[in-house]
Amino acid sequence: MSRYFREADPEGIARDYPAGPEFLDRLGKMSGDELRALQERRFLDLIDRAWQVPFYRRRWAAVGLEPGDIAGLDDLVRIPPYSKDDLMESVGLSPPFGDFLGPPGAGHRVIMHTTSGTTGIPQPLFYGPRDREIQNLLLARAYLLQGLRGDDVVHSVYGFGMVNGGHYIREAILHYTDALLLPAGTGLETRSEQQVAMMQRYGATVLVGFADYMLRLAETARNAGLEPGRDIPVRMISGHLGDDGGASLSEAWGGVPTHDWYGVGDTGIVAAEGQERDGLHIWEDAHIVEILDPETGSRVPDGARGTICVTVLFKQDVYPIVRFDTKDVSTVLPGTGSAGLPLRRLAGFQGRSDNMVKLRGINVYPTAIGGLLRDIEGLGGEYLCRVTRVDGRDAMTVLCETAPGVVGDTELASAVADRLRQRLGVAVEVELAGPGETAELTELTRRQKPIRLIDQR
Repeated sequence: MSRYFREADPEGIARDYPAGPEFLDRLGKMSGDELRALQERRFLDLIDRAWQVPFYRRRWAAVGLEPGDIAGLDDLVRIPPYSKDDLMESVGLSPPFGDFLGPPGAGHRVIMHTTSGTTGIPQPLFYGPRDREIQNLLLARAYLLQGLRGDDVVHSVYGFGMVNGGHYIREAILHYTDALLLPAGTGLETRSEQQVAMMQRYGATVLVGFADYMLRLAETARNAGLEPGRDIPVRMISGHLGDDGGASLSEAWGGVPTHDWYGVGDTGIVAAEGQERDGLHIWEDAHIVEILDPETGSRVPDGARGTICVTVLFKQDVYPIVRFDTKDVSTVLPGTGSAGLPLRRLAGFQGRSDNMVKLRGINVYPTAIGGLLRDIEGLGGEYLCRVTRVDGRDAMTVLCETAPGVVGDTELASAVADRLRQRLGVAVEVELAGPGETAELTELTRRQKPIRLIDQR
């Protein structure tokens, strides 16, 4: 056995973090007190490990914390949150890896990826074998909960390269399920026309990825004379569904069920929908999730919108994660849902706090606008927001792709502007573009997450 798998301890991982029927059985029978006790044990082990890392020692000492001050989860609020900006500052102070990879000489096998780097220098992402395999298993837990079977053929459109996405999905499916994987990647790695032909040839039954590109694949299939759901027998979709909860994606693929999940490169999967589709169950045996006010950094109550802050209980190898503010916006839903699991639920991804535009006092999230456009007849679904400074204040123009033969319809542009004004609470300009004309700006076929905002202020 390689060093990687010796350190990963697959048998121990499966015992500590169940998936499939064992997950439902064990977590379904766990009381709130039992779950809290499990979290406390794992949290204290994590804190002991984090004190060995220079990044945390430096930041925690700056607010007066000393080893021993954090005695349990009730003390979590005493720890200052951090974000990607703090990690990149760490990289600048201790190039090229930063001081959050530690401690030096700890002897762990290190796995490295990076973020995409679209807003600057890519952020390093580090994993040890054990935490890497736990996050793989937790993703498989989601797919199995959503209905993945051993005889499924899974078509994945997550990208490869230095980013974690495609590698993560590949490892989760191959290590912890029996399904066959088609790791197609983005449209840059495998052209969309080739992807739909391959899906038909090999009988793809499950599609996983980001909603924007999966919608594009359905359009590509129809342009090739293939009917999604019939000629390509997809029966289930799992991925990142956007603001409309996957309704447009389901319709594009013949009415198949769609399932959402949430995670980021640092943490792996944090929460996922089950087949009941009434919110994303937070994997609370593995994560502590808080929702923070994006301006004050303080916790907000359940039901209030804020940024997702994650403490990863199993990240105890090379990069512990304690109160990582993802800057992704969401809400914790009240109650525990209909699945009978003692787990809180997220509403799903609702925008980026650092991608928010304030227009005349109203917070507008460009990534959430797609859900407001998709049910408007005459539009094709693709869009781009452009922000400029006009007469001393910020203004936004939304460039919307139309269905074939519709571009230039001034009444449609006016109707879209009215809809957005009503739903956003502030007026924006609307311009129409022909089918495919925003693709170069959004980089839809080259990126996992298309660009939705160009800031020209």
